Amino acid sequence: MNRIILSIFAVTVCFAVGHTLECYKCDLGLWDLCYTTKTTCTDGDLCYSGKGEAAKFVKIGKKGCLARAKCNMTESINWPKNSSSAIYTITNTCCDTDLCNAAPGLPRVGTLPLAIATLLTVITARAMV
Repeated sequence: MNRIILSIFAVTVCFAVGHTLECYKCDLGLWDLCYTTKTTCTDGDLCYSGKGEAAKFVKIGKKGCLARAKCNMTESINWPKNSSSAIYTITNTCCDTDLCNAAPGLPRVGTLPLAIATLLTVITARAMV
């Protein structure tokens, strides 16, 4: 009887702890390129994809975990802070399932294409010198 009660208690504790989401993370993507990794959110955070513009012409994006209260909002970052000159504006859209922020617009870019692009850049730079 004690084992049954202990087992029920253990299962209840597991469900009470909550489920944290696994999301894609990209600190900053330019145009349609974004180097992503996987990250585990803290309890209560949701996955998000942010799309916006910097300097009124460069498309930027971000991905990761975000507090529920900041979801589905547009954020403007000004410089200097007290001015009305926006460096960038980004709209964050949230979702609540594992790896749900892999939406089109900022595709996941693996390390191999980035390594090849870097190598080709170095080779081109050496050829020009």
